[in-house]
Amino acid sequence: MDMTAADRFDTSRFEASRNRLASLAYRLLGSAADAEDAVQDAFLHWQAADRQRIKVPEAWLTKVATNLCLDRLRSAQARRERTVGAWLPEPLLDGDPMLGPADTFEQRETVSLAVLTLMERLSPLERAVYILREAFSYSHAEIAEILDITESASQQHLHRARHRITAARRSGGELDPASARRIVEEFLDAASSGRTERLVALLTDDATAISDGAGLTKKLLQYDTPERIAAIARAGFKSTPAKQRLAGGVSAVHFALVNGAPAILFVPGGKVVGAVTFDVTGAKIATVRGIAAPARLVRLTEAWRQHEPDTPLITQW
Repeated sequence: MDMTAADRFDTSRFEASRNRLASLAYRLLGSAADAEDAVQDAFLHWQAADRQRIKVPEAWLTKVATNLCLDRLRSAQARRERTVGAWLPEPLLDGDPMLGPADTFEQRETVSLAVLTLMERLSPLERAVYILREAFSYSHAEIAEILDITESASQQHLHRARHRITAARRSGGELDPASARRIVEEFLDAASSGRTERLVALLTDDATAISDGAGLTKKLLQYDTPERIAAIARAGFKSTPAKQRLAGGVSAVHFALVNGAPAILFVPGGKVVGAVTFDVTGAKIATVRGIAAPARLVRLTEAWRQHEPDTPLITQW
């Protein structure tokens, strides 16, 4: 086998792990763009390595990719960008391979926007142990090898991570698609018609709403009572010529599943310019997230353009 053929073989071995590495990096970083960069860096490390000495490529690549992500999480730039109240994870359309593995509820939950947000409360090591264990089912011995820690340290990090996430999480289990769509339709109908009482009735008593302000504000906009959320929803869902100009044209409003949760997407001309996602608890909405910063919607737009959408909830907004 000449060197060219050997390089092709080694590249194919890396490509066989690419989607898994991207899924791992996305869970660790909460950003598809950063995950893609981390996977590309892992490929450069793979190319530079003495690959004949690597006995188990999957394990080697997992270790490299995980530690590249940890370096990013620990960087001064990441700490500035991800300060509490200033960061939201990047939403992904259901079916995106970066959301895998998704065979179990626990695996799917690790890519929910709720848990990705809660993981910001963890240390980088706690986050890595939690993801490696909950989403990829690595043993504590394997995690210890990947992170260069002891097995007992891995167990302690997992215990703390589970405790912190469970204590802060408001989980209502998984919704079937029909129920998810019904709740979204009721919310959209109440918001667009200005029915404040109906909006409040759809929200839990401790509901919260978070918006990235379309990337125009340094800190997230947060609202913490059903009445305030209803007022903001009424104003936000009212179509105006100014909003249409800002969106780049008249939007169709679609129902979608984003990171496993029901969502409303605003789509003018095939480009997603806004996503509103809902966490549902006990058939009521517990959290509303508005994401419209263009950088956070690039991959979602790419997936949407390859997607066959249902009939819009609103054809012209």
